[in-house]
Amino acid sequence: MTSPGTSSTLWLRRFHPAADRPVRLVCFPHAGGSAPFFHPVSAALAADTEVIALQYPGRQDRRLEPCIEDIATLADRITDELLALDDRPTVYFGHSMGAVLAFETAWRLEQKGTHAPRCIVASGRRAPSTTRSETVHRQDDDGIIAELKLLNGTSAQLLGDEEVLRMAMPAIRADYRAIERYTCGAERVVGCPITALTGDADPRTTIAEARAWQVHTAGAFRLQVFPGGHFFLAGRQAAVLRELSAELAAFR
Repeated sequence: MTSPGTSSTLWLRRFHPAADRPVRLVCFPHAGGSAPFFHPVSAALAADTEVIALQYPGRQDRRLEPCIEDIATLADRITDELLALDDRPTVYFGHSMGAVLAFETAWRLEQKGTHAPRCIVASGRRAPSTTRSETVHRQDDDGIIAELKLLNGTSAQLLGDEEVLRMAMPAIRADYRAIERYTCGAERVVGCPITALTGDADPRTTIAEARAWQVHTAGAFRLQVFPGGHFFLAGRQAAVLRELSAELAAFR
């Protein structure tokens, strides 16, 4: 299925089509997030990079589809979608839940021996093998809204529009259910390098938890700490774009 003007499929959105670019960036949204979150990234990098943003089921134009409430199942579906692309040098960029999905998808593709990314940029998420007791998905709508306000990743306009928020709530709750039930052992390792980005005041990821991503790669590891909370990248967009550009430049 193609969406006019965006060269999109149901899962893969291209806001600035650039099929002839030498490298690709695949963007994985956070819990409750959607592909347009990465529109500024696409706009900034499209001159020399094909930028693809994932659109998970159950939100926006896919809101009538059932949500996927399991990280493994969601990663399996994403893996199938990415296998249909050409195998050009690719970097994965995932924020929060998206960082975990980027890691799980990369691991699956490495197991298949094809289409694996050259690097993962894991933003705003503790390492897969770190554990916390998190039960946001069990709370009522008001409890979930309080969490969204704490993380400051949802626009004030959305939080003030009850009708729109109620429409988005099933996807938000499903994503929280998926990520809060996810577990991973330290033995799960990818071969590609991992760069972890984190905010120094993130209430859901400590610097030590972000640094723990290094146990999940057999390649190089870097940790970049930015001022800010869970959505530090909103206020540090230029710096994050420089990080992504540097990672992509290595594979042109």
